[in-house]
Amino acid sequence: MDALVSEVKRMRLLISAVSLLLFLPPHGNAQTPAAGGDENNRLPVKRVVLYKNGVGYFEHQGRVQGKQDIAVTFTSGQLNDVLKSLTVLDLNGGRITGISYGSQAPMEKQLGDLRIPLGEKTSLSEFLSALRGARLEVRNAQSVVTGRLLSVERKTRISGGTTLEVDYISLVTDSGEVRTSEVSPAFSVRLLEHGLTSKVDRYLDLVSSERAPDARRVVISTDGTGERSLFVSYISEVPVWKSTWRIVLDPKNGPLLQGWAIVDNTVGEDWTNVELALVAGAPQSFVQNLSQPFYARRPELPVSGGVSFAPQTHEATLIPGNAVLSGAVTDPSGAVIAGATVKAWDAAGNLAGQTVTDAAGQYAFDSLPAGGLRLEISEQGFNSAIIPGISISNDRPARQDATLNVGGQAQTVTITTAASQFQPESAMTAAGVAGSGKMLGSGAGLGKRNFAPPPGFGAGSGGGIGGGVYRMSGVPAAKAQVLGDLFEYKLKTPITIRRNQSALVPIVQSPVTAEKVSIWNDQAGLPRPQRALWLTNTSDLTLDGGTFSVLEDETFAGEGIFDPIRPGERRLLSYAIDLAVIADSAQRSEPRRVARVRIDKGVLTQETEIREKKTYTFRNEDASPRTVIVEHPVRTGFKLRSAAQPVETTADWMRFRLDVAPKQTAALEVEEVRPEQATWMVSNITSDQLATFVQDRTIDKNIEAALRRVQAQKDVIDDFDSQKEARDNEAQKIYDDQQRLRENMKALKGSPEERALLQRYTQQLDNEETRLAALQKETEQIEAKKEAAQAELDRTIRALSFDVTL
Repeated sequence: MDALVSEVKRMRLLISAVSLLLFLPPHGNAQTPAAGGDENNRLPVKRVVLYKNGVGYFEHQGRVQGKQDIAVTFTSGQLNDVLKSLTVLDLNGGRITGISYGSQAPMEKQLGDLRIPLGEKTSLSEFLSALRGARLEVRNAQSVVTGRLLSVERKTRISGGTTLEVDYISLVTDSGEVRTSEVSPAFSVRLLEHGLTSKVDRYLDLVSSERAPDARRVVISTDGTGERSLFVSYISEVPVWKSTWRIVLDPKNGPLLQGWAIVDNTVGEDWTNVELALVAGAPQSFVQNLSQPFYARRPELPVSGGVSFAPQTHEATLIPGNAVLSGAVTDPSGAVIAGATVKAWDAAGNLAGQTVTDAAGQYAFDSLPAGGLRLEISEQGFNSAIIPGISISNDRPARQDATLNVGGQAQTVTITTAASQFQPESAMTAAGVAGSGKMLGSGAGLGKRNFAPPPGFGAGSGGGIGGGVYRMSGVPAAKAQVLGDLFEYKLKTPITIRRNQSALVPIVQSPVTAEKVSIWNDQAGLPRPQRALWLTNTSDLTLDGGTFSVLEDETFAGEGIFDPIRPGERRLLSYAIDLAVIADSAQRSEPRRVARVRIDKGVLTQETEIREKKTYTFRNEDASPRTVIVEHPVRTGFKLRSAAQPVETTADWMRFRLDVAPKQTAALEVEEVRPEQATWMVSNITSDQLATFVQDRTIDKNIEAALRRVQAQKDVIDDFDSQKEARDNEAQKIYDDQQRLRENMKALKGSPEERALLQRYTQQLDNEETRLAALQKETEQIEAKKEAAQAELDRTIRALSFDVTL
């Protein structure tokens, strides 16, 4: 608190020291009258169109005489929308000579122009620091010091056991002495430098301007003879209009729908006898700060420090020019020649470029010098070609095709064909629209789409309304019409809404078709069904989304909310809890069962089903019957199999209808199945899997018999594999034994005993070779039998074809 009091005293001392007694309004922000100003210059609002995205379209119409200025005042927020949408037309031969409005630079820019480094929120020490170098007179309780401000420093001081942060100001006197004074409650400063006081005045003006009324005056200047009509239109930010509905249940005359719109006038001007239209749509709109001057940031370059006289070496040319030349190289039959060498020579005989043709026979140069060129094209097996006199330029690409004749490469043929240049498509300009500029602002092209302009439809400024000025007279509740994806409620009679007031405007009153039902959705978490109206929009109007209230027997029955409803669309609208109906639900699932078995092209397919049944039970304790609408979820993969069918289906729910008599109980069964599928290759089915199929009864007897035949044939093949494996194992043992005998024979030295042993080893090897030959023959026979058995198995499997429903 002490620090706050001290800061307040310092600011008061500062204001006293610099004698800031004038409170001037900021430049360029003089107070302006309200919209309309003088009654003679008043331009009243005639038409208002309000949209759901928070913007409104406004039309003003009035009379002007001779050279007359019309002023309209907006807020800064409105001005941004006005500047990007304003359309002004002076009808009956007049013209618009200009439109002006008050403008000012951003606060940061204006403060920067003062050359005093101060922000919008400045403390006393920051203010004094910004005056560094200025001549000041500083007074305190002990002395008076005059000099130039050197610095303002904050130091810590301990006094009476308390630590304080104290500011000290230092001045350099005329004698060169540095004097320091504490900035205390008895401290005061007087500005001695010429012109500084006025800058401080200007700074305080700028800061105080933030509290000035936000009014931006737009002045429209007209020129012409006699009395004329002036039209002004623009968009502006407005509150979003809301719709609210009443449904009156009359047993004699049927249900009646009544719609109201809540409209708020906050633009600061009365709407007197205006044509009001309410559009239930949100056309694209945005906010851009056009009314605020914008400064672009430019790059800052350093000043050159001097001129260098040292010799310089400049880089060689990388791209000699920007001329483009391309073409195709073919033989006389039209076939492309890939890999041909293409050289381009300039007029001085210098090689300007070299390339080869691609796989499509195409070549291209994109950086040739403009002027005359000579092409040389060569490829092995073809006569070389020279094409002189090709003229190319930087303005447009050129093309030169060439044909090489078959022959020796030493022969050269000169072709005199010149390059063809691409001709860009000519731009088509509609001079009567806006291309030449001759029709801009004339107003002559406005309103010609569907009707001729009225007499005297003269020059204007703008050009963006396209016939929006001249409208057919409206037919005098509200008229609804479709506007593309939008729809509009247009009041048949003019309406008056004073500024800063709101109104409840009638937009719809029409009989509709509505059936009273009860809705049950067990996933909604409600203890009882909801009372609802199954409403069909039998009117020719689109009902805008909003709240609704239900009146029955001249009594409030409930309320709810709905989305937009198109003509002819039926919608459930819940509004209360039905206390007379008790609801319950139970769900039962059956285990997975196989419903169908198919065998085709060697693949066994089992189609299974998961069956679920849900039972909804309702008890009606009322003396009158009930129609219950049951909402059952739509589940991915499930199909409905019950006898009960939904009366309608949405993206998430199936709706079933169930009638419940008074004091009775009724039930609804919803049965669904989810099909699944599993496949096996018949050739891969094992005996254990076959036993499982039989045990689970997932195949019938015919399929079982067929699979057993397949299994028996597979057993035959397995037996052949076993026989072959046995002989392979025996042959491997013989190979191993022969390797052992050969190693032993290498170690024998030639003694009588060793010779006898060698003879025995030789006989054993001979016997084993005889057995190996027999084994090889037996293996070949087994392989042949196996191949025959495999072919028989394949034929058996291909012949299988079953489609059985279990």
